[in-house]
This record gives sequence, structure tokens and C-alpha cells, in this order.
Amino acid sequence: MKVELFCSPGGSACWDRQAELRTAAQAAIKDVEWRETNVLDNVDHAVELGVMTLPSIAIDGEVVFASMPTVVQLRKALIARNRGRA
Repeated sequence: MKVELFCSPGGSACWDRQAELRTAAQAAIKDVEWRETNVLDNVDHAVELGVMTLPSIAIDGEVVFASMPTVVQLRKALIARNRGRA
């Protein structure tokens, strides 16, 4: 499972929270691939996925959160998606 956090360089709250969200994702899903993406460096990729607001989180190429989720919200979304894979 691939999780991408899309932020901009000026979004300090986003970058500050990424560590706790990454830790939660890794605890919820054993082999999660986590990526922090600076949209200014990867505009085409963000547009391709439909990122319209920052911060956003995409899971397996689909924007699931168009704002910063809580740790609990992210964990629930990852577990639900992982269940659907089985």
C-alpha cells in the first residue's frame, strides 16, 4: 500500500505532523510505502491524482483526505482499505 502526503514548502504544520502520521501508517499496515511530496516539485503528479487542496493524502493513487487527517482517521482509512484487498 502506498501513502502520499502532499504539502507545500510553506505548510510547516503539514511537515511537522508528517512524522506522527507516517508512524501511525507504519503501525497500521506492515509494508506501507510512505512518501512526502512537495507539490511545487511534483505539480504534474499532484494534478494527475486530483490534488486540489493542501495538505492532501492519497492512498494507492486516490486522494482520500483533502485536509490533514487525525492519526485515528488515517489509521481507520488504511485498515479499511487493507481489508478490501483480502
